[in-house]
Amino acid sequence: MGYILELRKTLGSRPVIMAGAGVILLNDKNEILLGRRTDNGYWDYPAGSMELGESFEECARREVLEETGLTCEKLEYLMDISGEDTFYEYPNGDKVYLAVIIYLCRDFTGDMKVQAEEAFEQRFFPIDQLPENTPPLKIKARIFEKVSEYVKGI
Repeated sequence: MGYILELRKTLGSRPVIMAGAGVILLNDKNEILLGRRTDNGYWDYPAGSMELGESFEECARREVLEETGLTCEKLEYLMDISGEDTFYEYPNGDKVYLAVIIYLCRDFTGDMKVQAEEAFEQRFFPIDQLPENTPPLKIKARIFEKVSEYVKGI
């Protein structure tokens, strides 16, 4: 059982600050990997909460491997997110404020596979043709804008 699930046993669905990491995986066509999540149906990049004693980079690498079957080699810092715009309520009623580091990864290996508990499907999208069903958080739009700027700057 993970750290956040353990906290939920005591705190219920009250808001918590959830530290974690996310990774924007870009293929050689500068397309971004997104998975359609089973809990809310949104298309999103691999991300998740930290476990006790884990670094942001370790969390990022673990989440990508668990969710996609891919192994990240070099991670590049993109941005950090926290604050009021990161509030999210999960479909089960759990409330969180995110404190997350977002990385870019262009250097990954392995065979892509879908983790059935977390995603229905996953695929690469051109950054200017993302699916409409992405998380409605303002912060997500800023992340995708920053990735778009990054891709245009290459």
